[in-house]
Amino acid sequence: MIALVTGGAASGKSELAERIAVSLSTGQRLYIATMQPLDEESKRRVERHRRLRSGKGFDTAECYGGLCNLPGGYSTALLECMSNLVANCTFGDERFSTEQIARQVIHLAAQYENLVVVTNEVFSGGMQYQGETADYLRSLGWINQRIGQTADLVVETVCGIPVVYKGELPWC
Repeated sequence: MIALVTGGAASGKSELAERIAVSLSTGQRLYIATMQPLDEESKRRVERHRRLRSGKGFDTAECYGGLCNLPGGYSTALLECMSNLVANCTFGDERFSTEQIARQVIHLAAQYENLVVVTNEVFSGGMQYQGETADYLRSLGWINQRIGQTADLVVETVCGIPVVYKGELPWC
């Protein structure tokens, strides 16, 4: 099963994604962390996410670039989050094209029985961006569309409330 969880900043998408991953698997789960803790704010966010998933049976793999060489043996993987991964692959030292990132996600989905992907909602804020930022947002939007097309579950969080666009939440 592939689940795509999207939403705005601080909408509750991470908590929902963890709940989905836990409900899909009774065994060990892999949490694929893509945020590079480069400043104090990002370090606080990483620590908050560690606390949120504590005791839920997740092992963590930090993956700031390509999605290759991740450990096997897990039935469920949670990728947190596609937005950071695309930014890392667009602006970081190890660069990947949009198509390469999408192929890596498809490979990841084949590696695990369940894949839960967290991403940010883009283009709903009404702002116009230029240059590299616009390119990044278009890439993320394109990848979100590809994942959404193949996903079994597509859900957005709005004020902490899940709004299901495709499929059913595993506990319903």
